[in-house]
Amino acid sequence: MSFKQSFGKSFLLIIVILILIVGGLLWFDYLGVVHVKSVFAPVYKILKKSPQTSQTYTQSDLLTANLDEDRLFKQREALSILQEELDKREADIQAMEMKNEQVAKELSEREKNQEEREKTFNQTVKKYDDKNINVEQIANNLNGMRPEAAVAILEAMDDQTVIDVLRKVEEIAAANGSSSMGSYWLSLMKSERAALIQRKMISKPEALE
Repeated sequence: MSFKQSFGKSFLLIIVILILIVGGLLWFDYLGVVHVKSVFAPVYKILKKSPQTSQTYTQSDLLTANLDEDRLFKQREALSILQEELDKREADIQAMEMKNEQVAKELSEREKNQEEREKTFNQTVKKYDDKNINVEQIANNLNGMRPEAAVAILEAMDDQTVIDVLRKVEEIAAANGSSSMGSYWLSLMKSERAALIQRKMISKPEALE
């Protein structure tokens, strides 16, 4: 192979390499990877191509901004839905608390009424117990007196108290196995008063108020 042939092949290879380099640079510049617009501006004009400009980056930035705005909108929408759910739960909790307060109030009223009834009942029982004790004491005292004195005391009492005392006297006599003075006392009382007391004892055999 002669020198001319060898030189010609080398020169052709260099030309091909330069073309590849220039073509690669033009392509990368067009894609915006490298920036050689000022150097290859005449070539762009010949090829009727527009070099990669900052406008492309602006559009990319707008796309990114739109994606961010859309993502932000979805986040706000999700937060709004979450807030609505929290508000609903809070309203449900408040309604439940109001219902529980109403139930507690009703239970408190019932408990108060029950306490009042128990108090009234206990007072009634105490009143009955106190009266029963007093009646028993009176009966014991009358049993120890002369019949005339006992009758004088009985005649000064109201009819119901006389009835209670006579019944207690009979109860004490039955417990002691002795005879009751009640009938004898009635016989010594005025006939009209004695008859009235006997009628009341028959009509209300268990009256003790």
